[in-house]
Amino acid sequence: MKTKIVVIQGSSRSKGDTYKSIQFLREQISFDQVDLWTKDIGPFDYEFQNTEDDFLPLMRQLLADYDTFIFATPVYWYSMSGTMKIFFDRISDLLKIDKETGRKLRGKNMAMISCSGSNDLMPGFEMPFVESAKYLGMNYLGEVHAWVEKGSVAPEAAGLLKDFAAKMKNKLAMEA
Repeated sequence: MKTKIVVIQGSSRSKGDTYKSIQFLREQISFDQVDLWTKDIGPFDYEFQNTEDDFLPLMRQLLADYDTFIFATPVYWYSMSGTMKIFFDRISDLLKIDKETGRKLRGKNMAMISCSGSNDLMPGFEMPFVESAKYLGMNYLGEVHAWVEKGSVAPEAAGLLKDFAAKMKNKLAMEA
């Protein structure tokens, strides 16, 4: 069985630096892509007033079609983007009102790409991803930080993205 990969981009710019990093990664491995900025996903609320937005249909589709989720986010104020944080917060819907869909996260794979203006990622950035994967019963495959200089992925970041792609291929091949 071939593992299907989706990159879920959570940036306030659909074609910004995070996108450039994702496109570089696409040269190394094959995946589909979802741009959260183009989706209507409201914030989590305890009354579940946003159940008619794009979140639940998107999650059902992602869980039906993919085994591996790579979350790609710019670094905003030392953390994931607000767009990505809203998406992660909404996973609570899958724990409260759509548990059947939520259970399908178990055994899926998760990884993370962060992107900023330089090689300046602070320690611990990956913690929400690692701990969320653990809590949801997902396999955390790792992370990579990339950055863009003068409009292109920086050479050092390109090497890191290539290494990340190779590790992903190896880990996923061991699963198959």
